[in-house]
Amino acid sequence: MSDATASSAGYDAAEEFHDKSSALKRMQGLLHSYPWLSPLIVLLVALIVFRQLSDNFATPSYLGTIVQQNAVVGVLAIGQTLIILTAGIDLSCGAIMVFASMVMAKMTFDQGVPGLLSLIIGILLGALAGAFNGFVITKIKLPPFIVTLGSLGIFTSLTLLYATGRTISSRELAPELKWLGHRFDIGGFSLTSGVFFMLGLYAIFAYVLRYTAWGAHVYAVGDDPDAARLAGIQVNRVQISVYIVAGIIFGLAGWTLIGRGSSASPNNGVDANLDSITAVVIGGTSLFGGRGRVIGSLIGALIVGVVDSGLSVAKIDQNYKQLAIGVLIIVAVTADQWIRKARA
Repeated sequence: MSDATASSAGYDAAEEFHDKSSALKRMQGLLHSYPWLSPLIVLLVALIVFRQLSDNFATPSYLGTIVQQNAVVGVLAIGQTLIILTAGIDLSCGAIMVFASMVMAKMTFDQGVPGLLSLIIGILLGALAGAFNGFVITKIKLPPFIVTLGSLGIFTSLTLLYATGRTISSRELAPELKWLGHRFDIGGFSLTSGVFFMLGLYAIFAYVLRYTAWGAHVYAVGDDPDAARLAGIQVNRVQISVYIVAGIIFGLAGWTLIGRGSSASPNNGVDANLDSITAVVIGGTSLFGGRGRVIGSLIGALIVGVVDSGLSVAKIDQNYKQLAIGVLIIVAVTADQWIRKARA
């Protein structure tokens, strides 16, 4: 081979490698700018796969059922997203939700408190629970994982003590508490008002995070708290506000939980804590903070619901659900590590 030929071959190989590298960089940059894109692809693939395994899957009525069943996790995931964006985590979100739902229900049934007032009290209790977590994390400087793990035990016990193990049925609930359970038929889809309530919350917080100063501060604190502090942002104040807002959302999730089953039970939402974290992580929000969108968390919640329901419809052992979700979490975190390098 002549020197000219060898040189030409080496140039072609280098150019081909450069083209592949550039394409990979462009993909990395695209996923960094739109973190919800990769979970959307996963959701579409899951829908196609399960549709091939069962003709009953992906019909409007069945998809409507999946969305209904995951409305509670979807609401919880909004609050969890806010917290994870600040590089925190909340293991107590489901426990706060169930506690708020039981307070709402028992106050109307046992104390005769009007439904609307009991709803407001339940939401305020969620805010106080969030404020407690935020205060301990920012003022005592304890890790969010430890604080919320402790809160998980606290609010689980408070729920059991307050509810005394009793389930409050539909006929014992005030109409206001059951309002999110009303059903609507739209183009073959059977949806509850709780689904529209969830979508409304997503629209509100998508706007807040993208177009308000508070939303910009949330991202800044999660991305680099020291740089945020030097820029004049009150980091502790932002973190406490995030936990309070998340607590309000967890209280609203308690309302959604009552509407979904038209009852209030201390045994509801057993897996909600981990399901909300799973939805947020699979949805593309970085566990290291500063990157993610709430729309990704909605997609993540739907992925969990599609995998669960798809395995059932396809008559596949449900143990594979945990396997599939575990793989998705590991892949999502690995992808996040790679995508974050796009800024370098």
